[in-house]
Amino acid sequence: MKHWNRRRFLSGMGAALVAAPVLGLLERDIRAENATPARRLVVFFSPNGTIHKHWRPSGSGSNFSFPAGSILEPLAAHKSRIIVCDGLDFHGVDNHEAGMAAMLTGGGTLGTETAGKSLDQYIAHRIGQNDRFPSLELGVQTSAWGGGIQTRMSYAGPGQFVPPDDSPKSVYTRMFGDALGGPGELDAALARKKSILDLLRGELGTLRGKVGAHEREKLDEHLASLKKIESGLQGPLCAPPAAPPAVGTYSNDAFPTIGKSQMDLLVLALACDMTRVASVQWNHTVGPVVMSWLGVAEGHHGLSHSDDGNSKGVAEFVATERWYAEQFAYLLERLATTADPQGGMLLDSTVVLWCKELGDSRLHDCKSVPFVLAGGGGLSTGRYLNFGGAPHNRLLVSVCQALGLDNETFGDPQKGSGPLPELFA
Repeated sequence: MKHWNRRRFLSGMGAALVAAPVLGLLERDIRAENATPARRLVVFFSPNGTIHKHWRPSGSGSNFSFPAGSILEPLAAHKSRIIVCDGLDFHGVDNHEAGMAAMLTGGGTLGTETAGKSLDQYIAHRIGQNDRFPSLELGVQTSAWGGGIQTRMSYAGPGQFVPPDDSPKSVYTRMFGDALGGPGELDAALARKKSILDLLRGELGTLRGKVGAHEREKLDEHLASLKKIESGLQGPLCAPPAAPPAVGTYSNDAFPTIGKSQMDLLVLALACDMTRVASVQWNHTVGPVVMSWLGVAEGHHGLSHSDDGNSKGVAEFVATERWYAEQFAYLLERLATTADPQGGMLLDSTVVLWCKELGDSRLHDCKSVPFVLAGGGGLSTGRYLNFGGAPHNRLLVSVCQALGLDNETFGDPQKGSGPLPELFA
């Protein structure tokens, strides 16, 4: 159907020959085709699965709500901006490590369409190569155990980990390093960069008059890239903000402070057009963080295995998961209230994905793994959808297509192909 002229199909066939359900599907396809692709991707990860009865909303479709005390209740203010995705399985995958590896790669290998890359790295490869940071990976205490399958979610290819930066100070320096001496140095740095760009533009313009049509096309692409870079040398919004608080990168009780700093830096990087693909990874699978600020004394991973007979453990796990939902709500609010340099607000032009590596944390399985989507790209938000065991590979395809890409598979094609049309209905 992708290759048909859908409008010609609809106008050329008599209504009596086409059943109403088919027309409905085609009309949804046309709406998705006409949607403006999102320009950015943000991935938000929190570990150790869930307890479904405390996670699931009540109702279905657009008629749903978050029960009082439930894990996702902190997202109530953003209900119209999100899609709660239930019933998505990692096919052929179970347990912490395998779930972490498959979550964003879909089990891809070098010979698959996505070449073993994770979702963020594949999209960065397709849309971010001309950006200052093709992708920006931010972490919150992800690397105390080193780099391995338990602690990494981003892959440049099979077995090629892309490590997140756990230090807000390091991220801040990477973003604003040439302007940290104060406003005078910022002005000088901007002037230097503009001078270099002017020189390059002049040289390319001279060269353009001496080459053929094909080469001129390539030069025009370079000139467009220079214009984009120059637009990123912006004024007050992109001047260095106050430096992040000085805290121990792996101090347990600094976890909330580090996470908030990383989310603020992520939003600023998008607003300043430094990158179009960014992620924030909270800890890692089997993550041991103790949410002492909630009055909890046991590690998050330990709490995630509390059975129904352990009412205190379940209540504390739900409290910690609600805290993660609050962090996701904070990120959505920042994106929804921060101007997009190209017009509107950032959330309108961004696909945001909250992902996990496990379904039921007590069973160590990857069935009905929780996902929440938000933002633009033609997503029909404000709904709770159950996909009945569909492979999560199709969700990864859907995110790619919401960003204007054309791949029909993600990861292992044997596990499913095509997007989830319900997301765009």
